[in-house]
Amino acid sequence: MTLWLVILVAGALALMMARANAWMWLLAEAVWIWLGGPLAGIELPIMVLLAILLFAPTLLVAIDAMRTSLITRPALDTFRRIMPRMSATERDAIEAGTVWWDGELFSGRPNWQRLFEVAPPRLSAEEQAFLDNDVEQLCAMVSDWDTSVKHQDLPPAAWQFIKERGFLGMIIPRQYGGKQFSAYMHSQVIMKLSSRCPAAAISVMVPNSLGPAELLLHYGTQAQKDHYLPRLAQGLEIPCFALTSPYAGSDAAAIPDVGVVCRGIHEGQETIGFKVTWSKRYITLAPVATVLGLAFRVRDPDGLLGDDPEPGITCALIPTSHPGVVTGRRHWPLNAVFQNGPTSGHEVFIPMDWVIGGLAQVGRGWRMLMECLAAGRAISLPSSNVGFSKLAVRGTSAYTAMRRQFKVEIGKFEGVQEALARMGGNLYMIDATRRLSALAVDAGEKPSVISAISKYHVTERGRTIVNDGMDVIGGKGICMGPGNFLARAYQQVPIAITVEGANILTRCLIIFGQGAIRCHPYVLRELAAAADENHERATQEFDKLLFAHLSFAAANFARAFVGGISYGWLLPSTGQAARQTRRYFRAVTHLSSALALLADVSMAVFGGTLKLRERISGRLGDVLSQLYLVSAALKRFEDDGRPAEDLPLLEWSVRDALHRAQEAIVDVLHNFPNPWIALALRVAIFPLGLIYRKPSDLLGTAVARAMQTPGPARERLLSDTYVPQGDDPLAAGERAFALTPTVQLLEQRLKPVIKEGQLPPMPQSLIEMKAWNALAFERGFISQQELGALDAFAHDGDLTIQVDDFAPDFDRKEIVDAEEARRLIV
Repeated sequence: MTLWLVILVAGALALMMARANAWMWLLAEAVWIWLGGPLAGIELPIMVLLAILLFAPTLLVAIDAMRTSLITRPALDTFRRIMPRMSATERDAIEAGTVWWDGELFSGRPNWQRLFEVAPPRLSAEEQAFLDNDVEQLCAMVSDWDTSVKHQDLPPAAWQFIKERGFLGMIIPRQYGGKQFSAYMHSQVIMKLSSRCPAAAISVMVPNSLGPAELLLHYGTQAQKDHYLPRLAQGLEIPCFALTSPYAGSDAAAIPDVGVVCRGIHEGQETIGFKVTWSKRYITLAPVATVLGLAFRVRDPDGLLGDDPEPGITCALIPTSHPGVVTGRRHWPLNAVFQNGPTSGHEVFIPMDWVIGGLAQVGRGWRMLMECLAAGRAISLPSSNVGFSKLAVRGTSAYTAMRRQFKVEIGKFEGVQEALARMGGNLYMIDATRRLSALAVDAGEKPSVISAISKYHVTERGRTIVNDGMDVIGGKGICMGPGNFLARAYQQVPIAITVEGANILTRCLIIFGQGAIRCHPYVLRELAAAADENHERATQEFDKLLFAHLSFAAANFARAFVGGISYGWLLPSTGQAARQTRRYFRAVTHLSSALALLADVSMAVFGGTLKLRERISGRLGDVLSQLYLVSAALKRFEDDGRPAEDLPLLEWSVRDALHRAQEAIVDVLHNFPNPWIALALRVAIFPLGLIYRKPSDLLGTAVARAMQTPGPARERLLSDTYVPQGDDPLAAGERAFALTPTVQLLEQRLKPVIKEGQLPPMPQSLIEMKAWNALAFERGFISQQELGALDAFAHDGDLTIQVDDFAPDFDRKEIVDAEEARRLIV
């Protein structure tokens, strides 16, 4: 009997995972009852009763006419009743962009081959030369202290360099004079600039992200492209794009700025156009822009364009020199000095030709913005945040390796190692996410959901990295001055959290709200079928989709249960993965099935109110996000050639993300309105309890050691960022850091001499170290070469550890440049 029941459960799970049709179920039920029953000693009346109980519902599904009449039509009526109709704006947002790896993660069974088919990131020779030369030169021309204190902007020479070297035309095709760089190269440039000076990164980032060039390339008329793209590529025009209004921030679709269709005079001739009134704020580059991209809502009360009095959101390009355009004063966002400010106008007449794409694109601006924002958001903010995160990790890890307290390097204290492990693990993962998202854009995707995931989680983990860095370096981090590598990043982190979709909005409304419908294999098509006014056609289509959806949910239930009961070992991995990482591929498949199941049940339980349950949808989005982050980290490890030195970084980041995904599932179930359904889901997904643990202390120690040891793992972690030269404290820190193994070996070698009293202990203060070095040399314990290494370590280490202080009458307006600032230090 026990074996008979085990066969029943195993067979049912196998059929569900295989998504067998109703006739296959009937055959399996017949075999189980009529062949297995007698062998298990089941009496005939019991077998007949079981056959009735099993065959009846299966036949109901198998016979088309019965199924349609008794199940499909009532289900369609219920579906129409509980699911609210989508507005045109909601539909545009959901349908914008493309579905890529996010769809695989929603499938319950990701096809890893699809991810591995994406080639590893590579730069062309031209791109590599630009990164090594032009970007390197620009980094050398600017610094946070110089831009913030002296210019409160980029230096004029830097602005000229940016224009002349084509930084503003990286995404513009060569036929228009642009660079036509790949999305990955675009990301590399922004990351490197951000590792030196955020103002430079943002000034280059915005024209190559959501701005006139991007919109013109996809939607502009040929005449508009011919006029603007060469001028933008050469830096003859500085663009900005104005979307946010004082009363429409995150709810950008509700912008109050209006353009009324009318006739007016332009260049001496009467033409159809718009009288536009707008008031925008937070517009990056607005104070210096020469061409303004503007989003406004079109109204056509006189029907000059057609029958629709409210055509919708429209995008236009307006020269800022045009009469009526008011460029406001600058905003001052958290002491960041990139150009940002308001723009406004009152009943400014613009001709129809200034609409991006002309008359055909009137009212299509929201869709345009959603698609272009998806590509730009996948690159811009992830790249800039990874850049300053690499800066934080570089400076902090070097500092901990040489800074001593209680006669021990502070990087050996477990509390500091805990923070360093978070910094290293988070950096490994967000850099992997940046790379994969850029590769998606290069593959032709417009990844709306993935871009939201990247924006939210890279900026949040970037914030954690910077906060941990500040905790570790302590007083070094809170004293402003040219020697402080972290304070500006710490100040300005909230800017990235806020812009291009505030993180609270992105997490609670976009990632799952858009992903659940856009990435789900059936929901969007079910909504379309339910909206079909042809009842017979709607019923037939809904019938097909409904039972495919139920089969999909059953397969995910079975896969989640099998994964939970076997700790993932009975789920498929991929033969292309390294042996050490295959369990993580199985874990993603397990949690992918759990997410798909949980999403289906949540949509069934909450119906149309799910979008209002933001904490539930936010946590479901967290699961999807963590699975994408894990995928990115695994892909990076494979693309990098599976370096053994990077395994601690990979494992820490993956285990952390899997644990976060698990906790998000648990939090959803704890807050489910029906406790019995929540219990059933808990048993289905985690039948043996919670199986994904946080990274262990030993793993954290391994990560912290890798970060404090010169070698390939640290080099890969911090690759493609700017390292200054000379007496810059960050440069001095890197030089001293490179000498730490030599210093440690010498100290170890001299321990017996020190113990015997022939030489005093090595001083904790690097200022006193030079005298100790000279004494050791004088007594013959170290060579001339070793003396030079120790002296260099003492000099550069002291430059790294010291903080800036200024005269009592110091006034930052008197500072003329970074070198002068250092001269004024007391």
